[in-house]
Amino acid sequence: MSVDIVVSKGLDLRLVGAPSLQIEEAKFSKDFSIYPSDFHGIFPKLLIKENDSIKAGQALFFDKNSDRVKFVSPVSGKIKEIVRGDRRRVLEIKIEADKVISYKKIEKIKSEEPAHIIDFFLENGLWPFIKQRPYDVIADPNSNPKQIFISGFDSSPLAADFDFITKDEKESISKAISILSKLCNCPINISLRKESNSFLRELNDVIIHNVSGPHPSGNLSTIINKVSPINKGDIIWTLNLPDLSIIGKALLEGKFSAERIIALAGSSVSNPKYIKILIGSNISSFIKLKENNARIISGNVLTGVKLESSAHVRYYSNEITAIPEGNDYDLFGWAKPMFDKFSVSRALTFSWLFPNKKYDLNTNTNGEHRAFVVTGSFEEVFPLDIYPMQILKACMYKDLDEMEALGMYEVSPEDFALTEFICVSKQPHQDIIREGLDLMKKEIG
Repeated sequence: MSVDIVVSKGLDLRLVGAPSLQIEEAKFSKDFSIYPSDFHGIFPKLLIKENDSIKAGQALFFDKNSDRVKFVSPVSGKIKEIVRGDRRRVLEIKIEADKVISYKKIEKIKSEEPAHIIDFFLENGLWPFIKQRPYDVIADPNSNPKQIFISGFDSSPLAADFDFITKDEKESISKAISILSKLCNCPINISLRKESNSFLRELNDVIIHNVSGPHPSGNLSTIINKVSPINKGDIIWTLNLPDLSIIGKALLEGKFSAERIIALAGSSVSNPKYIKILIGSNISSFIKLKENNARIISGNVLTGVKLESSAHVRYYSNEITAIPEGNDYDLFGWAKPMFDKFSVSRALTFSWLFPNKKYDLNTNTNGEHRAFVVTGSFEEVFPLDIYPMQILKACMYKDLDEMEALGMYEVSPEDFALTEFICVSKQPHQDIIREGLDLMKKEIG
């Protein structure tokens, strides 16, 4: 079964540095890192200590709030260091990897009953790939979702082509979807670009949503809002297509294979392409930049995390982007015509005359933080049936009733990346929404 969805509101930010359709295997990284902060809302309780020897797929820590949810190592080796911050909070787990990876053996599922499937996912570190709405956090294993949504493409700038990176993973992804269909008695929805020829169209017992339109057409919130709006008490589980490959391999091969094909993109990258790595790899083992003054981002330019040159790929990232650091300024830059900058406004810019032009943009915000100005522009790039300005302000003054009434259950921080990008007040929209969601989870549950 397939359904067409047309997204009319949004914005495609066209940037220089798209990856070529070639895949190279990166040089094996000697050191790996796992960051508990990648798993928002969890409080890690360590199961290992420094100098311990571990295998790939062995649990490193669990969530204090739900001790069944375990997080595992992507490689075998020795725990090199546990980096802690204030109040002994775990910031990073550093692993010195073996030259040849040894894996913890994963036992087969006892039966395909939902309880046994959930136990299998929890015990073997697969559960963190399942997130839930509301709150955009790792799913509660005790919850009962009304639907499952799988993101089959990413529409963000310079994003990895999911069809390309998963073209050889038909067996593992099909197996993962088959198991998910038995996990709960609810529909499984998959979003795909309308022009996609993905093998997912051959699957039975799934609903394919053929999506067309600008970013954020690839965000699951956009699809959920049109297909199955979330009301108070509703739960929806979400997954990304590349993560299904890891789940499927665990089911088929009996091991936690943390292999990913990620896009190496951006105007500061010497040779934009796709590379095969393991989760948590040191980026210095594969990234080459054209210039020293560049910002490296794990993820896309709108929602990604800034990395240092010796940092590691974050857990959920399917893309590493590098663009020029915007720490230089033009004299009277705000008061003269600009031909090489992008703007949704027609004031002093001409980007609206060239809708297909690609831009070499840097990280400069072209302005500073100031009072929130009502411009009416957010609604032009925000496709959800929600008032973006009003919900942002409700989060800022922490009015839970208003946040509920305005549709806070349906959103995630990434949905406000575009409104943050075009905001003339330079407000941190994604942080505001994240704090609002955390407050709702704490107070309402």
